[in-house]
Amino acid sequence: MPSRFPKLFIYVVVIPLVFALSMYAWFNKASDGIFVVMGLAFLVGIPFGVGVLTIYLSPREKVKSLAYRVMMPWVPLLFFFLITLLFAWEGWACWLMAAPLFMVASSIGGLSAAHYKLKDKNKQERRYVSLIVLLPLVISPIEQMIAKIPGQYKAYTYIDIHASKENIWKNVTRVGEIAATQDKGWLTRTLGFPRPIRAELNYEGVGAFRKAIFDKGLVFDEKVTAYSHQRSMSFTIHADPYNIPSTTMDEHVVIGGQYFDVLNGTYELEPLSDGTCRLHLYSHFRLNTTFNFYASWWASWIMKDIQNNILQVIRQRAESGLPENRI
Repeated sequence: MPSRFPKLFIYVVVIPLVFALSMYAWFNKASDGIFVVMGLAFLVGIPFGVGVLTIYLSPREKVKSLAYRVMMPWVPLLFFFLITLLFAWEGWACWLMAAPLFMVASSIGGLSAAHYKLKDKNKQERRYVSLIVLLPLVISPIEQMIAKIPGQYKAYTYIDIHASKENIWKNVTRVGEIAATQDKGWLTRTLGFPRPIRAELNYEGVGAFRKAIFDKGLVFDEKVTAYSHQRSMSFTIHADPYNIPSTTMDEHVVIGGQYFDVLNGTYELEPLSDGTCRLHLYSHFRLNTTFNFYASWWASWIMKDIQNNILQVIRQRAESGLPENRI
């Protein structure tokens, strides 16, 4: 058994890993727009191929186990993630969001390959594996020809605050310095996204300019488009990706970039009973991928996490009676 392990490892892990890295290099370095990492041909086709290769190269007796067929393809994927992170080819946030797709696709690939392997369809199996390995190269040009369909989405959040409208509103229009200990954005913090620092407004009214400043050099330039004192404020949001340091966010998830952009936001203050007010905050964002059905889940969670983080800071300050420029 020990003598077989290195050979088995090379077949079952290294070969699928080399396949994944080779495809990644091809898709990542192509400059013609036909082969792109941010496409289903890569995000589904590559892990599916890894799953097929892993099970195809595995001993038949191991493939009989359902758990092996489902989970063994995750092993070369884990090495793939680690290598690309180690060499900083991709960011942690990208792979964390892509991991569910990769794992499901690789498991389906493993189950598909097992169907042929366990039925002794050797010739069909070899033909099937050859086709699967090349399929992403065929699908990607077709996928890019179909073109991306931009979609707009809404992230809605709210919080109930037991404070006067005046106290709440002054913390809405201008948000003073936010300490790291006040940052409750668990998802954005896990993904390594910049955290909010403060928001500045030059005056209260239509046409006013507002800056939402985050750490790591991320700044949202906002322009007030509608204003009703202590009732509502709407503003456009613009983030220039060229002014965001490359170390701040991965190019595939950078706000204002090719795939993801935030368009506008709105605060609405609704008086409730017993001196409580409900502060609504919603934003609209745009996605431009061929897999908006999946990307929109992550984008919504991220935007809601950012908004809930700001809302809890506003509530804390409004209910404590601290002015907006205090921590």
